[in-house]
Amino acid sequence: MAATTTAFAAAVAAVWATNPPDGIPVVQTTVCVLVLALATMIEFDTPFGFTVPTQLAFVPLVFAVPLAIVPLAVVAALTIQRLEKVVRGEIPPSRLLRAVPNAWFAIGPVAVFAIAHVEPRDAGPIILIAALAAECGLDFIAAKVNDAITHPASLRAQLRETWIYAVDVALSGVGLVVAQDLHSSPAEVLVLVPLLGLFAMFAHERNHRLRGLLELNSAYRGTALVLSDVVESDDHYTGQHSKSVVGLALTLAEDLGLSEERKRNLEFAALLHDVGKIAIPKEIVNKPGKLDPDEWTVIKTHTLEGEKMLSQVGGFMREVGMLVRSHHERWDGHGYPDGLAGEQIPLEARIIACCDSWNAMRTDRIYRKALPLEVALDELTGNAGSQFDPRLVEALLPIIARSEGMPAPTRVLERNEPRGAPVGFGAIVVPSRHLT
Repeated sequence: MAATTTAFAAAVAAVWATNPPDGIPVVQTTVCVLVLALATMIEFDTPFGFTVPTQLAFVPLVFAVPLAIVPLAVVAALTIQRLEKVVRGEIPPSRLLRAVPNAWFAIGPVAVFAIAHVEPRDAGPIILIAALAAECGLDFIAAKVNDAITHPASLRAQLRETWIYAVDVALSGVGLVVAQDLHSSPAEVLVLVPLLGLFAMFAHERNHRLRGLLELNSAYRGTALVLSDVVESDDHYTGQHSKSVVGLALTLAEDLGLSEERKRNLEFAALLHDVGKIAIPKEIVNKPGKLDPDEWTVIKTHTLEGEKMLSQVGGFMREVGMLVRSHHERWDGHGYPDGLAGEQIPLEARIIACCDSWNAMRTDRIYRKALPLEVALDELTGNAGSQFDPRLVEALLPIIARSEGMPAPTRVLERNEPRGAPVGFGAIVVPSRHLT
């Protein structure tokens, strides 16, 4: 911080030496600093993150005070903003020192006007655009240097944050309209106060809504975890199995590039895909032998029971319920409960089907031991294109290879090649070679 502060002081001194102020309009400077401080206190959310409408007040400040004073005025505004947080106990007093490094963006436009030997109100479009570009560019460089010193971040991560400059550019036009008349009407900067008040009101309302949404999502997550605990207490194997499926499904979803919303739904659906078994008699769920036709009819209702439970929770859990309903559908259309085929089956349900079956094959069940790795792989690839989406099987194989410490299989059986027996209810697998 000492190095950046020293460099900042040197830059201000250079501007002061080349463009010494004739005088300081105290009242005008004070009003502009206070309006800028107010702007920096208003945080509003965008789809990309939060920002502050600083540019609305910064542009008039550049036009209202001597160039050499601008960086110092920005430091004063940022100090006021931090001082307010210190008083409220939100930050320690030492954070006041951060005002100087964070004011580097003011040096860029001041330097452009000083080098061009032109006052901001007399500058043409080219100079004004150059000043805006210098502001954004120097702010980015200063942020990159600061991150390298305090908490290193990749250039790619920093480039993802450049959307804030688009906001600055959008607000610059409004600031410029106000700034043009400041030399004849210094109080005109106060017209920004009602606009900043609107920003603050909208930001407060949006933050209130977001907090409510976060609380609701937490409630949904809590409900899901409670249901998961209920499943585990009802049947320990089913509960542990579901949690294992979650990790595998999310790894596959990450490799496939699913959106955050779809990964969220997949996580809940994978965790609760067998929640409907709570409604199935234990003597059927844990029967060590083969199910008779009546028992098979009952067991297949667990997908519908699971959907019913989750639909009653409401919100996005209804979408999760639809995935739970469909996780025993088959790629060839011979699954249940709706006989969906191919891409009619939701992608997340297809992912769960693959991961559910793989985990079931590789774990001990009450009616059989875990299948050997090669046997399980044969069953997984052998049912690609009939029970499973073959593209998902292809994507799952490298994940399995990484977890098993083996070279990744690269090929899934074609439709017309011999296959193993289908993976049945709850991913109960009886390899075809063991059939009598």
